[in-house]
Amino acid sequence: MYAFDFERPSTIADAAKALAQDDAQALGGGQTLIPTLKQRLAMPTVLVSLSSIPEMRGICRSDANALCIGGATPHAVVARDGGAFPALADLAGHIGDPAVRTRGTVGGSLANNDPAACYPAAALATGATIITNTRQIAADDFFDGMFGTALEEGEIITEVQFPIPQAASYQKFNQPASRFALTGVMVCRYASGVRVGVTGASEDGVFRWAEAEAALSNSFAASALDGLTLDAEGMLGDIHGAPQYRAHLVTVMAKRAVEEAAT
Repeated sequence: MYAFDFERPSTIADAAKALAQDDAQALGGGQTLIPTLKQRLAMPTVLVSLSSIPEMRGICRSDANALCIGGATPHAVVARDGGAFPALADLAGHIGDPAVRTRGTVGGSLANNDPAACYPAAALATGATIITNTRQIAADDFFDGMFGTALEEGEIITEVQFPIPQAASYQKFNQPASRFALTGVMVCRYASGVRVGVTGASEDGVFRWAEAEAALSNSFAASALDGLTLDAEGMLGDIHGAPQYRAHLVTVMAKRAVEEAAT
């Protein structure tokens, strides 16, 4: 580690002001940032904690039937209090280990957009709205490749609104050591159709599987995915799985998600 100033604002306005300083960096749960600081891959001069801002914590259900989650809300709270959206609560309850779930936050996960993180798949599969201190961003417009997002410098995710579907499930194949998704698929059925978000598979990060959405919107059954495949080109390949393996896993996880959601 190295020397830096630390600020803990209690309002969103104060946090935005603190982040306007040169080389300031926001700190959510720190599950990604702190290891990055230890390796000196990031060296901010000011670290701004978002954990003590009451208006950025907690869960509620909106009049528009969406689960609204504060950006600084830990995964463990979503798992415990997100019962209005069972599939999302289940997703949160299987992120990392208890220590990660206690400290890691919804906003931090989306802002970092790790290619194997779970929440980005949920955001795309639900058509979530990411609310910042300056604007609202549709999930379809938010993610921009691996680790990339539409967030501007100093912009803070204050809340995420997840429309509650008629049926949903998230299925992931765990990387055993990290419990990140080697491949994860979330399927959500709405009156308007089905949305499918995929994480952990593509070199471009999280994505929607349009062909599966069309097939499942026509027939919400695992058999509707028979014959559908993803091209292995552009898929991640590493010691844990070849691109062809990950492409196959997407179909397997999607079918499992549909089977669970349909019941």
